[in-house]
Amino acid sequence: MQRETSLGFTSPGRIASLRVDDGTRRVLFSGDLGREQDVMMAPPEPRPQADVVVLESTYGGRQHDGEDPGEVIAELIRRTTARGGSVLIPAFSVGRTQALLVFLYQLRRGKKLPEIPIFVDSPMASSAAEIHAAHPKDHRLSREMCEAAFGIAEYVRDVDDSHALDKRSEPAIIIASAGMATGGRILHHLKRYAPDPNSAIVLAGYQAAGTRGGALAAGADTLKIHGRHVQVRAEVAHLDMLSAHADQEELLGWLEHGDAPRHTYLVHGEPVASDALRHTIEEQLRWPVSVPDYRDTIDIHAL
Repeated sequence: MQRETSLGFTSPGRIASLRVDDGTRRVLFSGDLGREQDVMMAPPEPRPQADVVVLESTYGGRQHDGEDPGEVIAELIRRTTARGGSVLIPAFSVGRTQALLVFLYQLRRGKKLPEIPIFVDSPMASSAAEIHAAHPKDHRLSREMCEAAFGIAEYVRDVDDSHALDKRSEPAIIIASAGMATGGRILHHLKRYAPDPNSAIVLAGYQAAGTRGGALAAGADTLKIHGRHVQVRAEVAHLDMLSAHADQEELLGWLEHGDAPRHTYLVHGEPVASDALRHTIEEQLRWPVSVPDYRDTIDIHAL
């Protein structure tokens, strides 16, 4: 079987698209599509021709908020530090943490942020920052921008130093993994800062159902962490415009490039999001599209 792999477009920390061609059918797997205006990564390249498209649908039923994320973050940080609190940001170590540092650097350079320390509490994020700086041709940031933006933070690798952050009484910005608070160092920071009404928790992107991040986004007043329930009294802000995933309009824009495939299958999304995108494709493009069930088997040569 002939295999073709298109590596022309990626998004932070995500896989590329993949096209498989056996000489009679071409099947294209979108991977996780990135944003048109991502702060770090180039926009997705146009969709290659294919007979079957398997498309992600994470934001299949939603449009990203058009607000400037930098301004929203700046206002939240000013508000939080004014009352003496700290800002806690669960973030993926690769891509999201670096993008957040770019926003914070730009805000600090524009004198829109108070002069408080910024900590990145993730060994992987520390290494990722070094890799981004060493490979500027693979993203939108120059080496100089990487060094300036990533240089505004203090990187925490040691576990004892990580726990020491929770003993601070002065305001700070703490970025820690994991992005949906499913594990990692963010958990002990949540135990410290979630009960603090002066502090704030910023959810910087998509939060899946069933995760602690998803619970926070839904307004949970308690979180179960390390076997006990922790009260959530901190301000919670969900900034999904920071997500690296394409929204419904961007997914459609990528899909409608070129000739219609024989069929489009929607995967990698909550049922509501996948079905919303299915309906939109049927209404706007009038292409055959469906949302397969778990363990469905499809004979692509019968299409």
